[in-house]
Amino acid sequence: MATKPPAGDPVQDAPQVASPKRAAAGLPAIGHTLKIAHQQMGLARTARTLLKVNQKDGFDCPGCAWPEGDKRHTAEFCENGAKAVAEEATLRRVTPEFFAAHPLADLATRSGYWLGQQGRITQPMYLPEGGDRYEAVSWERAFAVIAEELTALASPDEALFYTSGRTSNEAAFLFQLFAREFGTNNLPDCSNMCHESSGSALNETIGIGKGSVSLEDLHQAELIIVAGQNPGTNHPRMLSALEQAKSAGAKIISVNPLPEAGTERFKNPQNPLGMFKGTALTDLFLQIRIGGDQALFRLLNKLVIEAGGATDEAFIAEHTHGYEEFAAAAKEADWAETLTATGLTRPEIEQALAMILASKRTIVCWAMGLTQHKHAVATIREVVNLLLLRGDIGRPGAGVCPVRGHSNVQGDRTMGIFERPAPAFLDALDKEFGITSPRGHGFDVVRSIQALRDGEAKVLFAMGGNFVGATPDTEVTEAAIRRASLTVHVSTKLNRSHAVTGRRALILPTLGRTDKDVQESGKQFVTVEDSMGMVHSSRGNLAPASPHLLSEPAIVARMARAVLGTASTTPWEEFERDYATIRHRISRVIPGFEDFNARVARPGGFQLPHAPRDERRFPTKTGKANFTAAPVEYPRIPAGRLLLQTLRSHDQYNTTIYGLDDRYRGITGGRRVVMVNPEDAAELGLADGAYTDLVGEWKDGVERRAPGFRVVHYPTARGCAAAYYPETNVLVPLDSTADTSNTPASKSVVIRFEPA
Repeated sequence: MATKPPAGDPVQDAPQVASPKRAAAGLPAIGHTLKIAHQQMGLARTARTLLKVNQKDGFDCPGCAWPEGDKRHTAEFCENGAKAVAEEATLRRVTPEFFAAHPLADLATRSGYWLGQQGRITQPMYLPEGGDRYEAVSWERAFAVIAEELTALASPDEALFYTSGRTSNEAAFLFQLFAREFGTNNLPDCSNMCHESSGSALNETIGIGKGSVSLEDLHQAELIIVAGQNPGTNHPRMLSALEQAKSAGAKIISVNPLPEAGTERFKNPQNPLGMFKGTALTDLFLQIRIGGDQALFRLLNKLVIEAGGATDEAFIAEHTHGYEEFAAAAKEADWAETLTATGLTRPEIEQALAMILASKRTIVCWAMGLTQHKHAVATIREVVNLLLLRGDIGRPGAGVCPVRGHSNVQGDRTMGIFERPAPAFLDALDKEFGITSPRGHGFDVVRSIQALRDGEAKVLFAMGGNFVGATPDTEVTEAAIRRASLTVHVSTKLNRSHAVTGRRALILPTLGRTDKDVQESGKQFVTVEDSMGMVHSSRGNLAPASPHLLSEPAIVARMARAVLGTASTTPWEEFERDYATIRHRISRVIPGFEDFNARVARPGGFQLPHAPRDERRFPTKTGKANFTAAPVEYPRIPAGRLLLQTLRSHDQYNTTIYGLDDRYRGITGGRRVVMVNPEDAAELGLADGAYTDLVGEWKDGVERRAPGFRVVHYPTARGCAAAYYPETNVLVPLDSTADTSNTPASKSVVIRFEPA
């Protein structure tokens, strides 16, 4: 039997600190998984649900986008995936009576943890203008409110249509179709805040904004570089792939400002021997200073060129462009500057070089540690330069591997969720549906917040996610949201975004991945695309949390009918009735999805084409893979300051907080902690256990403060600090973004410390 949600917010003012762990998973992961699952679902429901996670006849985990192999383990999930499933499949319920007892002012004082623990939302809820609490509303009235607001806008571009990475391919395709038929390309999404930098860099250099490797490639690699990523917490199933690569003889280099248990040793809970002894993963740990990655890869590229016979000259001549300009820039790389930028030693870099030169098949994996800096795009381009030098794109066991953090964030982009769509995509969409899509670029996440702040946008419709909790500059963002005339959130559970609203607000409860989806034509399934371009089906097996829930495709279809009316000839009712009709239209619009319904019906689904991987064809402007030669950048830290990176705890998935512990880092019972190198702490007079305010510094001179953080002496890189988001999002300036991608620079925040 599931337990009741917490009645009040737990006290977090005295977190406990122990030594960091040296290994990930193992028996503690099993115990924690079962504990959370039992609290949320009870024993019988736990077994019925978890045994369907990531199975070919089951549902896709609502957590990360890591792929599955053809052969599936009975327990094809990780600890954090099980937490995500348990929170969605919970027996706890948020009813209209809950909202009657908790006015908006009360919800606004609650932590994200408390809000999420209350359970599944059961009915559409409406906050009228001037109201102090949400009240139950019919679906018909909810769609009428949306239609009133959208049709009253002076321009369709005053509306923002945000998408979370959990949204299925079918729902995403309908959502972007509706937005464009309505008349706007304002389609910000969560990718704007994470891997937009990856897409920007990869589109320019190899011609496609996706990774070029498969799971099998990881198993065949001779060298895997994991840079700016913590797979033990953020993508735990990746550890199994690294373990298999190690067993085949691969070497692993980890590049990160913090040592992480997951890349040090993996105790595989699916293997009795591995569960206790574990497998050492990292052969070389490069504890780099925050933001020093571009300098590191630039110097490595110089050294590869100078090694003699280490470059793949045939590949460079036949398949690349811009080598001479790049090589000239690489030769200017300076040892002294690189050591300053990275905090590394010369022997460490030389050891990394030796491992690169010894490898005939190298993969570079990365995540937010590379993508959330001002120079993020240039950094990822430099990673690509290394792989191009060695001919490591378009061969087995080699390539680029940006590890996506949400289960269908890549699929949503494939479906057209993008504020800057390609003309060819719009042409195909218009031809298929007889509409005229707008051609002007829309707003990404940062520009959307600015538009709300400045009165350029008036309606925010969010398909999933936690817009307020995920975005930067919390005080600015919340003030901007409150200027909206209407905010709408399609949600399964409560989060901070439901407590920060426009003048009117709606919460539209939807089916989750674990729920059965039955429409007029029968039981439905949806599809997702994983981080490596595999598309497969997802079928829930649980009775919905309430009879009042609608699926995401149904919500979009009904909203479209209410807003567009009889002027639209798009068959919205047909799409709601049978999702196969949506997939048929996708197959006619998006290359790679031909015969979609038949191909996705096969167990395991199908892989999308990828020209660089499949045929060493690079669809760039030059027709070849492009070397690039951006100036080397790295953060300069003023005296008496540190550079802060925001990160997740182990009891967290994106902005969803499962608990108050960070087991691998030895922190329990609280989240307001700041991790500081003991030597830096001594210089700054920060005693372990002291409480301090974190004060952000940026060129606009605005004071941004995160109060009351416990200092934890921790083995971070010198000059660097780390603390959890969303608590520290308040410190990230809205205008501090990556060049080209406009991704918030959440890993490069200059802070000072003031007594709490």
